[in-house]
Amino acid sequence: MDVLIIEDEELAAERLQEMLLSIDGGINVLAKLPSVKESVRWLMQNSADLIFLDIQLSDGSAFNIFDQIDVQEPVIFTTAYDQYAIKAFEVNSIAYLLKPIRTRDLENSLEKYHSMESAFRIDVEKLMSTYLGNQKNYKSRFLIRIGDIYKKVQARDIAYFYAMEKSVFFKTHDGKTLPIEYSLDALEEVLDPDFFFRINRAYLVNIAAIKNMEAWSRGRIKLALEPEVKSEAYTIVSIARSAEFKDWMDQ
Repeated sequence: MDVLIIEDEELAAERLQEMLLSIDGGINVLAKLPSVKESVRWLMQNSADLIFLDIQLSDGSAFNIFDQIDVQEPVIFTTAYDQYAIKAFEVNSIAYLLKPIRTRDLENSLEKYHSMESAFRIDVEKLMSTYLGNQKNYKSRFLIRIGDIYKKVQARDIAYFYAMEKSVFFKTHDGKTLPIEYSLDALEEVLDPDFFFRINRAYLVNIAAIKNMEAWSRGRIKLALEPEVKSEAYTIVSIARSAEFKDWMDQ
């Protein structure tokens, strides 16, 4: 059985490996990774039969891994915190082990994995088939009406959308400003989140329009957009969205 250990404490990772091998000498630990970023990179190119996953990693929450890639492997969470148990079982978790991990609990989780192995693989194939058959199609263009004239605008040509006086407008990369009959909330749903991000209540920006970023007060980030926005106050990423924005930029 090939196993991946994701744990930011080196001693804890080594201890877990020793415990696994003492239970089953046939276990092969493929890698021990300390961070979300390294785990995402590894899982994009490799696979394992089972993942042991700590929740608090060196660069953030382990749940960020599931936000960035589709993890097909079953997961056994290993953590010192009990408050994430419900969230853990919303992903691929088959067991939730609290540190310090006891040998008997580890044995039970491995037994559970073996008993579920066949059924789990069938379920994953079914879920993946459903997922691939129902991938969301994001809008690639908009039909805009200006008086009696209709104009087609490609989504990739839009630098940012903004709300002003109960109306929504967008600015194209070449500086044109046009109205659009969508709310910013609705635009968030139909635009590809790989390219567009809602930075605050008033602005939804295309990543291609971000010219510079500057650390701002209370953990916020001030953006310089192109085309330029008249007031810099409008392009400050809100406190509530700053952490998510950093994750979005760091994919």
